[in-house]
Amino acid sequence: MSEERKVQEVLARYVRATDRRDGKAQGALFTDDAVVRIHIKTGPDRYEPFGEPLIGGAGVEFAVTNFMSPHPEGGSSHHTTSDHIIEIDGDLAHLNAQFVVFAVQASARPADGWPAGVSGAQGTVRSIESGYYDTELRRIDGEWKIVKHRVLMDMPIAVPGA
Repeated sequence: MSEERKVQEVLARYVRATDRRDGKAQGALFTDDAVVRIHIKTGPDRYEPFGEPLIGGAGVEFAVTNFMSPHPEGGSSHHTTSDHIIEIDGDLAHLNAQFVVFAVQASARPADGWPAGVSGAQGTVRSIESGYYDTELRRIDGEWKIVKHRVLMDMPIAVPGA
């Protein structure tokens, strides 16, 4: 597997861990001193930091485990990434990719079964977030780890009570 593909796979594992709300798996992708920061778009190509940064894999694991809302019954999320730009210089890499997050909600199967004529997937899929991941990685003992991760959100974030 090429080094570019290995770097891209780190992001693939990151979004899958996010969708599963698996803090341990997500935290394992980061170095102990990694810095993770969310930014919100405030103008054309202009972003401002939002909240406090997370530090290290342990900070990421804690945040995912304790602050991400669980999916509702029959619900899940699905992150997609595209247009990966990867630059590698020795044991350092930079990855920038677009993302879209979809909320998925399965319809409950009626007690009497699906009505006649109903076929195909039952439920809804709607986009809820988009932006860019801007990520720096370092190869440590042959394994790529995230050292800096910026989530550049296309929209503002509302926090209850704030």
